[in-house]
Amino acid sequence: MTLIRQLTPEQRAVVAHDRGHARVAAVAGAGKTTTMVARVLHLLAQGVPPARILVLMFNRSAREDFQARLAATAPAGQALPDVRTFHSLGHRLTASLTRWGVFAPRQLLTADWQLERLLRQATLAALGEAPEARETALEAERLEALAHFCGLVKAEMASPAELHRQLDFGEETGHFVAAFEHAERLLADQGLMTFADLLYRPLLALEADAGLRGRVQGFLDHVVIDEYQDINTAQQRLLALLAGRDAEVMAVGDANQCIYEWRGAHPDTMLENFTATFGAARDYPLSTTFRHGHALALTANHAIAANRRRPDQLCLAAPGNPATGLAVGQGSQGLLAELDGWRRGGRGLDEACLLVRSWALSVPLQLALLREGIPFRLAREDRFVFRLPLVEALAGYLRLAVEPRWLQDPGHLAMLLAQPTPFVARERIIALANRLAETQRWPERHDPLLEGLKPHQRRTLKKRWALLCELPRHSAWPPARLLEHVVEAVEAEKVLKRAAARRDKGEEDVRLLDVLVEQAGELGNDTRAFIELLSRPVENRDDGVLISTVHGAKGLEWPLVLLAGVNEEDFPHYTRDNPLTPGRLEEERRLFYVAITRARERLVLLHDGGDHRPSRFIAESAWEDGQRVARRLDGAQAGEAQGPLPVSDPDLVRRYLASLGHSLPLVAAHPAASSGPAEPRAEGFRVGQRLRHAVFGEGRISVVEGDPDNPVIEVRFHHAGRRRLIARRAPIELLEGVDA
Repeated sequence: MTLIRQLTPEQRAVVAHDRGHARVAAVAGAGKTTTMVARVLHLLAQGVPPARILVLMFNRSAREDFQARLAATAPAGQALPDVRTFHSLGHRLTASLTRWGVFAPRQLLTADWQLERLLRQATLAALGEAPEARETALEAERLEALAHFCGLVKAEMASPAELHRQLDFGEETGHFVAAFEHAERLLADQGLMTFADLLYRPLLALEADAGLRGRVQGFLDHVVIDEYQDINTAQQRLLALLAGRDAEVMAVGDANQCIYEWRGAHPDTMLENFTATFGAARDYPLSTTFRHGHALALTANHAIAANRRRPDQLCLAAPGNPATGLAVGQGSQGLLAELDGWRRGGRGLDEACLLVRSWALSVPLQLALLREGIPFRLAREDRFVFRLPLVEALAGYLRLAVEPRWLQDPGHLAMLLAQPTPFVARERIIALANRLAETQRWPERHDPLLEGLKPHQRRTLKKRWALLCELPRHSAWPPARLLEHVVEAVEAEKVLKRAAARRDKGEEDVRLLDVLVEQAGELGNDTRAFIELLSRPVENRDDGVLISTVHGAKGLEWPLVLLAGVNEEDFPHYTRDNPLTPGRLEEERRLFYVAITRARERLVLLHDGGDHRPSRFIAESAWEDGQRVARRLDGAQAGEAQGPLPVSDPDLVRRYLASLGHSLPLVAAHPAASSGPAEPRAEGFRVGQRLRHAVFGEGRISVVEGDPDNPVIEVRFHHAGRRRLIARRAPIELLEGVDA
């Protein structure tokens, strides 16, 4: 076979695997799809009937790509095996069990609105005699979180109550457990099923009935499954059930790229759990990447080295790969400089991808690109900064401050009263806004318009109305001060955390507030310019930079990758209320590993600077070592003799070089970067000959500005990831008077 001759020795070993189960650890860019195609063709050439082979792919696009490559490579007229996703496999099993009379017929819910309607009914039934909780529980984000919870129960095959206790859902999600049970009854009564049910229901039925298992087992000799590290408990148990004792399973994946723990995946699935489920297996490495050069391969190896739950495997760059360049820059200016240099080199912006850990971190970058007129597109159009309801509302507060006429616009008032949520029905807010726009007065205490509102709801809405009336008096304030005033007056942080159905969502919303205040500060005193920037219309441009989250970039690659927001507390993500555990730190490190291995020709890590410390991951990656070793390798191959090269981890670099058949003289430059959580520390500049800082309770004071001849400073209080200005150019003695 021509394809076999083109493979590396490692790939050929996988293709020729003889008997028993196999586990293939494939680094990013290792050509695993090509290897899997060759493996299937090898089995067919060995006389295995196509019907006795099952290939499982992670999603539909991967399945379609694999089918096309298999068909293009196979001999003319060759019958091909079944290639499926888990959902399509579950669909076939559900149809069989229905045909056999085990299941009553059910219709699949394929539209989001259908599932949302069902979850609304389940929520109302679960809340029962607690109507005051309905407003929050029926909001779109809360229903989306409930859908995630219901899917996770079925993916983990877990007790709803136990799962809810284990996971970090918000404080007002106690009804989720009862809502799950009500949703199950509604699905049964109405003859409906969700995508999760395509696996959940057949698995429950088959595990409970040995006779049924006998009807579905014995039809397979070989199962080849891709992205095995990302499968969940239900998928693994169903796969084991179908394979039985006879079929040989080949699992292909990379535990270092397991980034979906939040939806049921676990790195141990690719490690210990595989042999625990199927028995002894032959391990095969696919260590050579065809995506990027030595500098990035070494950087990736350093970046993941501190994880304990990982394969003992290095990523090796193949000869002829691009000589990937690496750089570290700062904030929006670093982004703009990189894009300018890329374009001046004759390259297109559509070859570049800007990655962020969360969408909130893309906001300053979107605004910077908007200011410079640089085209871009978002992987999710609903994440355009000006389309976010919270951003629209905050811009509306500022607009009212400089243009009081908006106080008489009922639509504008309704938007401001509703964001962030006051936990009041939308219809009631609209009615109240109409009255306020007309009368410009808060209703009397016993006004029918206020009937049914709880005291705290009345207080919240009345306080917001007072804020709206007061804002025009502060029109001369700088936009950052105005924005901070609004955020504090509406208790935005508290409300957003309470409204979020998951802790990480609340934290992202709060981080968005920080980002907006910081961006407002960059525009000085020009409030109108900031409003215009937040309101500027923009659409996706095919010729622009793609902006995506790291999760959305899994499996993809680009010539230029810019990874932004690489700050401590942002990436890895944690807060004082949600500290890093060892397991979460390893997951964050895997996410960073996935992010940096998307690049082919150039990788740029961007941190924000200022009050934001660069992420520990930058130091751990030893990216400068990677560049120096790559340059020295090029020089060694050209016959240049040089002295010892200082690197942070000589053992890792020696192992990398030995795997390639090279050696270089190395010495230890300094101890490898610590992988432990970074300790919070006070930061500041020198005042005279002394570094003046103080740490108070749960926050810290930073001396931002100092002059030995004029002992005055700017003091900021840092707490739980937020930065608050206490005083600007205040006397140094203020440090001793701060009450912690």
